[in-house]
Amino acid sequence: MIKLTQLYKQFESTLAVNDLTMQVEKGELFSFLGPNGAGKTTTIKMMVGLMTPTSGSIQMGEIDIEKEPQKAKAMIGYVPDSAFLYQHLTGLELLMMVGQLYSMDNPVIQKEQGALTERLFMGEWLGDRISGYSQGMKQRLAFASAFLHHPEILIIDEPMVGLDPKTARIIKDMLQERSHNGVTVFISTHNLTVAEELSDRIAIINRGKLLGVGTVDSFKSVSGEPENLEERFLRIVEEEEASGRDRSL
Repeated sequence: MIKLTQLYKQFESTLAVNDLTMQVEKGELFSFLGPNGAGKTTTIKMMVGLMTPTSGSIQMGEIDIEKEPQKAKAMIGYVPDSAFLYQHLTGLELLMMVGQLYSMDNPVIQKEQGALTERLFMGEWLGDRISGYSQGMKQRLAFASAFLHHPEILIIDEPMVGLDPKTARIIKDMLQERSHNGVTVFISTHNLTVAEELSDRIAIINRGKLLGVGTVDSFKSVSGEPENLEERFLRIVEEEEASGRDRSL
């Protein structure tokens, strides 16, 4: 479970996240949608402990991430929009390091790494230095690192960046499997097709404000006209921006 309560993040004159309150249930596959600059990545960085909120609270399970950051972070697997990977390590060395950071025993790390290597087709290049990896190879390694310790919560910023269609399908299947097994999966994405295909619920955010939360079908049915998720998303964002312009007149 993820719980955000009255979350704010202020950067000098910019209010990046504005009174954000929402809850994602255990085992739910949840998509967080919004245009560029909406506050999605800032929210995620606060959720994983890379930024401190200006005010408000974040709970991972029953744990407040500000009060008990190590316990909260131990529950999380995180894939950022641009993963930082140690370029001079091999993929195998990176996975070993990640497992040790999560206090996993070496035989357990090797077992989990072997299963992930097979599932993600990484065996041919995992022993090479990361500096020689393509974007897609790095993304597969980032997912393997996030899955390695069997986290209770997965937080993923733009999951399909750099992935070929075959690997993207594998990642989608893995996320759905984990959700069905009780893992809370939180995805931030611009890819509305991915959100529509995978999500139990979605949230739409713009200019730091939550505009709505619900199932895909509930968003599509609001207007009373047949709309796909892309059309409904664009309508919601445009209406919010128009109302903001009206208030400033």
